[in-house]
Amino acid sequence: MSSINLHHLRLFRAVARDGTLTGAARALNISQSAVSTQIKVLEGSLGHDLFERSGRNLVLTEAGRIALDHAEEIFRTAEDLSATLKTSGGKRQALRVGALATLSRNFQLSFLEPIIGRDDVEVILRSGSQENLLRGLDALALDVVLTNLVPARDASSPYLVHRLDEQSVSLVGTPSRVGAGQATIAEIIKAHPLILPTPESALRAGFDAMLERLGLLPRIAAEADDMAMLRLLARADVGVAVLPPIVVRDELETGKLVECIRLDDITEVFCAVTIRRTFPNTLLGEVLAAQGKAAPG
Repeated sequence: MSSINLHHLRLFRAVARDGTLTGAARALNISQSAVSTQIKVLEGSLGHDLFERSGRNLVLTEAGRIALDHAEEIFRTAEDLSATLKTSGGKRQALRVGALATLSRNFQLSFLEPIIGRDDVEVILRSGSQENLLRGLDALALDVVLTNLVPARDASSPYLVHRLDEQSVSLVGTPSRVGAGQATIAEIIKAHPLILPTPESALRAGFDAMLERLGLLPRIAAEADDMAMLRLLARADVGVAVLPPIVVRDELETGKLVECIRLDDITEVFCAVTIRRTFPNTLLGEVLAAQGKAAPG
């Protein structure tokens, strides 16, 4: 296989994003025939067709999807290189943060509070799956990944895991549903339908284990893999939600929701995952220092 031309990769990415040769050519201000020719050269270099036609549009083949993933990482890495070297001693710095798509927004903002809003700082937030975010961290496209899923580590693992916080988990509901009276966990679960995280989450695993110990069978009103959706379902009074109070901090402060009972045996751990870098981002050092954690070197 011959070496890959980055110009061809850039054209390929433009076509993949637009879905047409015409639109990509217009965006790049070059002729459609030039785009088509150079895509064919790239396909020849890789030994696979990258697109197949679907009506008037071009859709990625399986090889094309793999190529696009790698192309995105290549260009993100190039952007990171440029930003890292330009901001060393420069006036404006960028911090690239990846956050698990299901992670509490309140927690993310709390982590970034030391630097967010500063005139000399740009914060770039990306969300996604744990797998994709860790790939971005490996490719230096991200400076840090915020997650509540601690990645597996062994002697060969490149990841540095900074344990930032451990939040308690509670049963939370509207005042009209749960009132202000004291009730036991069993009484609440028997009296109300529940809003739960989806079964694959660590929080749900802990809650299910607690129900098994107590011999309780819940009525499930809704399940969601997103903390923001759990918060909205609780506000809509669909049932009593199982979540960390930080997720509904504003609602608890204003009285829109109340904390029924603390589930002392269940906690959610929040972590920042980094890797060692020759040129560590100084902004990352600042936010980790504010959390009382050492910056990676």
